[in-house]
Amino acid sequence: MSLPMHLRSYREKSKDEHTRDFFNVPLQEQLPNPSDPPSVVKIRNHHAHNGNGIKEGEMQGMEISAVLSVEGKEEVYAGKLSLLPPFLCFISLDRKSCRSTIPLYTIRRVERLNSRAGVFALSLATWHGMRIVLQLTSLLPAAEQFAILLRDALKSQLPQMKQLKPFLPSLYSEYLLASPSNSHAQTHTDNLLISTELAAAGTAHDGEGDLRGPGGDGKGEYQRGLGETFGFPGDARKMRERSKMRLWREYFLIHGRNFTLLRYPPFQRLLQVGLPSRLRGELWEVMSGSIYLRFSNPQTYDLLLSQNAGKHSQSTDEIEKDLNRSLPEYKAYQSEEGLARLRRVLVAYSFRNPELGYCQALNIVVAGLLIYMSEQQAFWLLEVLCDRILPGYYSPSMEGTLLDQRVFESLVHRCLPMIHEHFKSVDVQISVASLPWFLSLYINSMPLIFAFRIVDCVLAMGVKVLFQIGLAVLKINGEALLQVTDDGMFINLMRGYFATIGDSAHPDHADPRIRAITNFQELLVVAFREFNVITDETITTERRRLRAIISDEIEKFSKRAAVRNLKRVGSFSKDQIGIIYDHYFTAVCSPEAGPAVQPNPISLPGDQFDQPRIQVDAQGRVETRIDLSTFKVFLGDIATWAREETVTTNAFIQRTDRKVADHELIDRMFFAWDTQGQGSLSLQDVVLGLDRVMSAGLMESIEWFFELHDKDKDGYLTKDEVIQLSESLLFIFRNEPGDIYLASVSKFILNAFEFGDATAPEGSVTSPQDRETLNGDKETASSARERSDSTAGPHNLPYLNLATFRMVVLADELLENFFDHDLSASFQLEGTEEEDYHQAHQRPEGLLGGLMNLVVTNENKNRLNRLADGFGAALGKHAEWRKPSLAKTADPQAITNASSDLRARESLLTPAQQQGNLQRRRSASFTSQASVKTTNTTNTQETNIQETKSLVDVEARYREESQMVRAAQEAVMHRPNFAIDAIGDSDGEEDEEEGEEETAAIMNEVERFLAQHEADDEGLKGEQKKVATELLKAEPMGAKASGDKSDASLVDI
Repeated sequence: MSLPMHLRSYREKSKDEHTRDFFNVPLQEQLPNPSDPPSVVKIRNHHAHNGNGIKEGEMQGMEISAVLSVEGKEEVYAGKLSLLPPFLCFISLDRKSCRSTIPLYTIRRVERLNSRAGVFALSLATWHGMRIVLQLTSLLPAAEQFAILLRDALKSQLPQMKQLKPFLPSLYSEYLLASPSNSHAQTHTDNLLISTELAAAGTAHDGEGDLRGPGGDGKGEYQRGLGETFGFPGDARKMRERSKMRLWREYFLIHGRNFTLLRYPPFQRLLQVGLPSRLRGELWEVMSGSIYLRFSNPQTYDLLLSQNAGKHSQSTDEIEKDLNRSLPEYKAYQSEEGLARLRRVLVAYSFRNPELGYCQALNIVVAGLLIYMSEQQAFWLLEVLCDRILPGYYSPSMEGTLLDQRVFESLVHRCLPMIHEHFKSVDVQISVASLPWFLSLYINSMPLIFAFRIVDCVLAMGVKVLFQIGLAVLKINGEALLQVTDDGMFINLMRGYFATIGDSAHPDHADPRIRAITNFQELLVVAFREFNVITDETITTERRRLRAIISDEIEKFSKRAAVRNLKRVGSFSKDQIGIIYDHYFTAVCSPEAGPAVQPNPISLPGDQFDQPRIQVDAQGRVETRIDLSTFKVFLGDIATWAREETVTTNAFIQRTDRKVADHELIDRMFFAWDTQGQGSLSLQDVVLGLDRVMSAGLMESIEWFFELHDKDKDGYLTKDEVIQLSESLLFIFRNEPGDIYLASVSKFILNAFEFGDATAPEGSVTSPQDRETLNGDKETASSARERSDSTAGPHNLPYLNLATFRMVVLADELLENFFDHDLSASFQLEGTEEEDYHQAHQRPEGLLGGLMNLVVTNENKNRLNRLADGFGAALGKHAEWRKPSLAKTADPQAITNASSDLRARESLLTPAQQQGNLQRRRSASFTSQASVKTTNTTNTQETNIQETKSLVDVEARYREESQMVRAAQEAVMHRPNFAIDAIGDSDGEEDEEEGEEETAAIMNEVERFLAQHEADDEGLKGEQKKVATELLKAEPMGAKASGDKSDASLVDI
């Protein structure tokens, strides 16, 4: 199974990442260059940083104060201008009135304007002919530095600009503006670079036809959703689609479109009255930023489908089961065409992100997206939803969903305390209803025409909208909710409310304008007016506060599940298996293990995600396995000889520094335990491997050690393998006191070659005459090795069998004790850190917490240790020694005494005694059990009982939440039918005389909403606005003198 190790590797986002999330732009590393080969592998965040904190190969960004004005607009806004290569982003000071995200590859020309003294202003000409003036209000050196960085970033985007022209025809807004419908529009579109080319190519239509779009095959290349073929939900005439499209067309003429769209106050007005159906898909990808991923990865989606055609996995099987339950009331999903599109998107994403694979409710979300978007558009928007907007919502542990449900409950407790207290008193869980809302973005809870308007707001304003809408639903139904006594009543009440959400909120009111207000309009007003205090910062703060609790609960539940799923546990108890799991999981999450090295550079299913120790088998099952580097960390925690422990004392403190050891013996153990030959170990492999060595007796330990060095498994060790085995013994004994262990290994080598020559198969050794020493002296281990090296026989022939190896080991009392007891005792199962890891390691917040986070760092701890060591050395009280692996003490004086004691009991058996002792030991019982450190004091027992109770409570809580999640997923799959979603008449070209009235009615609705919501920010006034207006008429610097504007250009493309 897959372990939730990503919870340990979670880190708070940097300032640059938060800024990019706010502007909905991807990281630089997620945007490959056009020259890079296409790849389906997800980009990992493992690039090195230079000294300035910038990743290698990336452009440097910068933030500066600025004033923005646009030619043709009176409003002027002061705010922050951010260079986030390859994007130029602006946000007004109030963070809502004006906002823009312009890719640098859409900027054709940048000039510095000839302005007043002390004013540094730049003029930007975009691809669509829009002119933007940026007045940099910071100090002159900062403004010049910003201009230099902007120039360098613009030059780096030349290859991307070449890809822009063939990409733009895929966007509906290009066709919408290709042929103007009136003379006013003509004055604005004469200079639109791409639109004039489309018009010249003959792809435009007459004015009113343009408002509805080309439509149909062969009438345009823009990306189409299923709604183009099967119709969009709702009645287009009642939703006034024509008038909305006309308003958006007018907005695009002045404020830009798609890549160069500026979000002024009218944008928010048009958004909250609903997007036109044909424009919705494009605006979704522009607002979410998925359009930048689709532009930079034009071949990825097709490659995913072609490379994985015909493949089956657990995810694809689950997808097939849910296809027919994906918005079945919409007629596109009653046909093979609609189901085929849905299948392709879900399958492609399951192979791109196999760690996530597929989760119920994804089919509902993607089915909704495909109504308005093409397959590629929906695929990239799905990636943005899963990675950035709704992180962790659809992961196997669903930690994002559980976390946000806790956040929502916390907000209900804060904003609606009466409802929260009542639900608590009657034991009703808010999440039984709210969890399906969040999972499906309300698509499965209310009529589609209203749910998609909520999706509009989520993609435009962020995930806070989900919380604001949820709180508004509870507040509007507050009186009825106080009468609820169980979960069933709560769910039925919510279903009834959503079934009437299109009805009048005040049907009996005398004023017809009040009667025209629907329940949905009231919901939006309550959500955005009364709960506007719920901001992105609120959600981030609550998530940070509750993340540790959720993470600990998920880890504890995963531990119990992993232990239960083991098929064989050997002689270990349940508690011991739990300790092994803790060490295994700690090693997986340890930074000492480093990044996993992928053996094959070709993109494999297991390579396509950010957790390199998670692998996907041929059936699509996800499993956590450890590689060799992680195994060394794990074994260093278990085996005393597999780590280097240095004890340091000085005048102030005594500390023990631990480091992972590295030797061929550890590699041999890793590959011996990898019985399936996958190059990695599962938890089951580790348990069985430990069980064999820790439960082994004398003979079993000797056999295990012999097989560890028998590479070809033929029952014989070669001469080289005998030497390697002796080196393994020296590695284990390297830190033991005295020279008794070295003498024992030396004697082992002597006896091994002596007995090996006598028992080796014929042809593996030379004659006895060749083994005589030159001076007749007694042969030593060194001379035996030299003589062995000098023989003519090759060293890779069978030489020493298991029986002879036992004889050699039993000839030495120290080696016998080692294999009889010390080897198994060196594997110690000790408890790891606290159960509540995340809560124990949660970083403190606030001013004091921030100071502690700055001071208490690993680097500062190392500096303090070095300083203490320096003082200790100056005072003559500094000492270091290696902690022995097999001895029972770590005190240097005691080690000296123990060395003399061991030396006194040194006893190497003579050849005459070997046969008798061997027979005696063979007749005895040599089985023994592994020794595990345990404590049986009364206090520890009481503590264990308390911990067990707490674990049971946590498991019960998490199990309840998991059952709730599964129930919510199942509820998402059963969506009620809403009559209002029925596809009505298309918004035909008749009734043209009513067009202006419909437009006025929409704008009146907008104005009423704004009057109830809040007023617009009209931007700067007075002298500041006068300066900005003058800059719109200013000429580039040097233009008068030279008569050529190119002299003043920062960049002219």
